[in-house]
Amino acid sequence: MSIELERPLRNPDVASAPLMDKRARWLVVLGFVLPGSAQVLAGNRRLGRFGLAATLLLVLVAGLSLAGLTWARAETISVFTNPIVLLVLQVLIVAYAVLWLILGFDTLRLTRPVRVSTRWRAPVALLSVILTLAPVTGAAWAATSVGALRDAIGGIFGPGAPAVEPVDGRYNIMLLGADAGADRDGLRPDSISLISVDAETGRAAMVGLPRELHNMPFPETSPMHEMFPNGFGVGPNVFGDGGGCLTTCYLNAVFTELEIAPGNEVYDGLYAEAVSRGSSPGIEATKDAVSGATGLTVQFYVLIDMKGFEKLIDALGGVTVTVDERLPIGGDQYGNNVDGYIEPGTQKLDGYHALWFARSRYGSATGDYARMERQRELQAAILAQMNPANVLLRFQEVAAAGKSVVQTDIPDSMLGRFVDLAAKAREFTPVSVNLVPPKIDPEYPDYTKAHKMVARAVKKASPPAEEEADG
Repeated sequence: MSIELERPLRNPDVASAPLMDKRARWLVVLGFVLPGSAQVLAGNRRLGRFGLAATLLLVLVAGLSLAGLTWARAETISVFTNPIVLLVLQVLIVAYAVLWLILGFDTLRLTRPVRVSTRWRAPVALLSVILTLAPVTGAAWAATSVGALRDAIGGIFGPGAPAVEPVDGRYNIMLLGADAGADRDGLRPDSISLISVDAETGRAAMVGLPRELHNMPFPETSPMHEMFPNGFGVGPNVFGDGGGCLTTCYLNAVFTELEIAPGNEVYDGLYAEAVSRGSSPGIEATKDAVSGATGLTVQFYVLIDMKGFEKLIDALGGVTVTVDERLPIGGDQYGNNVDGYIEPGTQKLDGYHALWFARSRYGSATGDYARMERQRELQAAILAQMNPANVLLRFQEVAAAGKSVVQTDIPDSMLGRFVDLAAKAREFTPVSVNLVPPKIDPEYPDYTKAHKMVARAVKKASPPAEEEADG
């Protein structure tokens, strides 16, 4: 630093009020723009150099992170969603905030307020306090948000599992919407979907399956295939030549069949490693049933608690959906005990009303099929409205709500890859296909036809070059 600049800052003429005013303003601004510089020029040089080094290191890490997000987004996100990295980051944020606080108030001391003119004394002190406390407040928010993210990742995603490669260039994820309640015996999903995502572009096909689907075939590699070689519940099977099962033999009852139905000892030993992978035998059997019904290999599941959706939607400040028909809140098929209605039109719903938008089963001409479609619409609307600005504004509430909404066996090592694919997917409209009447009769399904419908949807959701190759 030149002697001409250092002399009036380190050894000023304290009798000159104009010089002391100017010096005070310079120190406060320099201390904010480049923390540590005020100490190097006018105070403890060792403290100043430490502050400058910490600041330059922070700028370097931020620059490398920005470059990584630009040119290696998936890998960078994977690094910053690692729980250990997040813990280190949280500690560093807190440490730098403490350093900033020390440097900020030391800078105020270095301005020698008693030597500053009365006209500038209060403004300089106020500016110094604001420029010190505002960043520290922001750092405190960032540190708690990083902690919330680390807690949410640990509570949702499976730890330590290796990454899984795509099947035929795609990731296939089973999405279950479960409306848990005290009157429900076990898990019986109200909505079952399969999302097939291109591993390079993020283009997605969404397959809707009715919960009362019958006779699902199991892949030959599935342990359920040995027990139900002709389809779920179809005889001859493990229960005899006449077929049957322990439950309703519907798709949404597979979980109950394996885990809580009386007499389920017949399934002992199936999917023994499921729990260690963050899943369960019932979930794995449901994956195999969906694989057989669609012709796609299901790799992961995501279970969404529809009741937990209420918390998530409130955390996001509501969700905007289009209501096509008047929907009752509560009540039965006869219209008794209705607590109100959700009226038609595009509107922003809070968590309570959004839940009933997805849950209401009476009043629709197509009954459960309409409810299936509304649940998928709600899920898509939430994903679309989870933009960065909205999420950051309510990050801690969203992260806390997410833990009560989602269960999955997607390993945390793949989180970066899927966040990257989700960002790419926003550029395309998902291709939807529903295996429902009139094309597919759930009671007597034609699975050859269903497989062809799914294959066409996947082809439409594939990159153009791949489509040309297929053609």
